[in-house]
Amino acid sequence: MKLAKALGSIGSLTLVSRVLALVRDALQARYVGAGFASDAFLVAFRLPNMFRALFAEGAFSAAFIPMFNRQVAEGGGKPAGVDFAERALAVLLPVLILVTIILMIAAWPLTYALSGGFNDPTPEQFSYAVMLSRITLPYLLMISLVSLLGGILNSLERYWVNAAAPILLNIAMVAGLVLFHGEDPYETATVQALSVTAGGALQLLFLIWGCRRAGIKLKLRLPRIDKDIKRLMHLILPAAAGAGATQINLLISTALAGALLAPGAISFIYYADRLNQLPLGLIGIGLGTILLPTLSRLLSNDRVDEALDMQNRGIELALFLTLPATAAFLTISEPIVRGLFEYGAFSAEDTRATALVLAAFSLGLPAYILIKVLTPGYYARSDTRTPVRFALVAIAVNIVGNVALIPTIGYLGPPVATAVSAAINAALLFWTLRKRGQFKADARLLRRLPRLALAAAIMGGALALALPLIRPFMAGDMVQRGVTLAVLVAAGGAVYIAASFLTGAFRLSDLKALRRRAPQPTPSEPEQ
Repeated sequence: MKLAKALGSIGSLTLVSRVLALVRDALQARYVGAGFASDAFLVAFRLPNMFRALFAEGAFSAAFIPMFNRQVAEGGGKPAGVDFAERALAVLLPVLILVTIILMIAAWPLTYALSGGFNDPTPEQFSYAVMLSRITLPYLLMISLVSLLGGILNSLERYWVNAAAPILLNIAMVAGLVLFHGEDPYETATVQALSVTAGGALQLLFLIWGCRRAGIKLKLRLPRIDKDIKRLMHLILPAAAGAGATQINLLISTALAGALLAPGAISFIYYADRLNQLPLGLIGIGLGTILLPTLSRLLSNDRVDEALDMQNRGIELALFLTLPATAAFLTISEPIVRGLFEYGAFSAEDTRATALVLAAFSLGLPAYILIKVLTPGYYARSDTRTPVRFALVAIAVNIVGNVALIPTIGYLGPPVATAVSAAINAALLFWTLRKRGQFKADARLLRRLPRLALAAAIMGGALALALPLIRPFMAGDMVQRGVTLAVLVAAGGAVYIAASFLTGAFRLSDLKALRRRAPQPTPSEPEQ
C-alpha cells in the first residue's frame, strides 16, 4: 500500500524529530523548570511554532500544492510548476520581510496578547519576555519560505526532505541547551530563543539543498500580481484558519492560562501538549502531507473512486495508530511525564499537574488526527472556505469553554476545552464531506472501527493493571525510569497488536497485502 509506505518514510523521520523534541523538552525542564522564565520562552516560541503549523503543515501547502500540481498537469510539466513557484516567491518574500519587521516592532503588545499579560509580572520580567519574542520572530520568515520549498518537493513526491527539516530545529535547540545553558533559568531561556532562529536558518538551507537536488532552482523576480497569484492569495487566508484551528485554540488557551492562572500553568500545558503532539506529528501531519497531493492528482484525473478509497484507508490507518496512544495517555500519563521530565528544576508536583493536563488533551487526540486526514478532502478540491467556517465554530467553542472551565477546574480547563472544540471541528468536516457525496465510509472501515476501539481498550486495561507493578521503578534514577518506561510502552504495544488480531481489527492478510502492494523505489527517488 503506497499510503502506508509513504507514511512509514515520513513517520520514521518525524519520529526522529519528535524524539529529539522530547530530549529538548526534558533538558528544558531540567535547566529552566516550570516558572516564569519557562513561561516567557514558551510564549515567545508559541507564535513561530504556530506559523510552522499554519504554513508548513497547513495553509500555504493547502493552497499551493493543488495549484502547483494543476500547473504541472495543464501547463507543460515541471517547468510550468517552477514558473508558478517563482511568481509565488516574488510576492511572498517582500510580504514576509515586511510582516516580520512590523511584528518585531510590535513585540510588546504581541507578547501581551499571547500571554494575557501573564499573572502580575514585574516590569523587568515582562521586558524579558518581550526580548525573547523579538529573538524568535525571524523564524516566521524562514519557516514560511521552507513551506514554499517543501510544497514543491511534496508535489514531486519527495516527502522525506520536508519531513527531515524539523530535525535540524531540534538539533539546534538541544545543542543550545547542552552546550550553552546558563547559570540560571533566564539565561538558559535566552539561549533557547536564539536556538529557534538558528534552527530556522538551518531548515531553510536544507530545503534549498533538497530543491537543487531535485533540479529546482528558483530565481528571484520582481513581484507581480497575476490571476494565479490572486487565486493563491484567495485560498491561503481561509486555509490558515481552517488548518490551524488547533493551533489557534492553543494560542487562546495559553493567553487565558497566562492571565488567569498562577505561574507554571503555561508550562504544564506546553509539556503536556508536546507529548500529545507526538502521535499527531507522526500520524496526522504525515497522513495530511501525503493525502493532499495524492488526492489532488487523483481528482484532477477524475479518478474519484480511487480518491474515496484513499480517504477511507487514511482514516483507518490514522485510527489504528491513534487509539492506542489515546488509551496510553489516559492510563499511564503520570509515569510518562515522570520518566521524561521530572529531573532538576521540574518537581513531582509539576509532574502530577502535567500528567492531568496530558490525560485531558488526549481526549481530543482522535479528533485532532481526523482533522488532519479530513481537511485534504476539501483542499484537494480547492475549497478552503468550508474548513475556515468550521474552524471559527471550533475557536468560539474553545473560548467559551476556557472562560467557563478555568475558574472551576483551573489548568485542566484549556485542554478540555481544546479537546471538545477539536471534536466538533472533526464532526463538521466529516458530516459535510458525507453530505456532499465526497466521502462515504466503506464496509471495511465500518467493520474495523469498533474492533480498533476494543483493541485499544484492552491495551488500556492492561496498562492500568501494570501501574502498581512499575511505580517502585519510576522512583529510581534517569536510566531506571527510562528503561521502565520503554518496557511499559513496548508491552502496551505488544498487547495492542495481539488484541488487534484477536478482535479482527487487523489481519494477517493485511501484512501480506502491504508487502505485496508496496511499490519499489524508482532510481530518481532513493529510499530514505
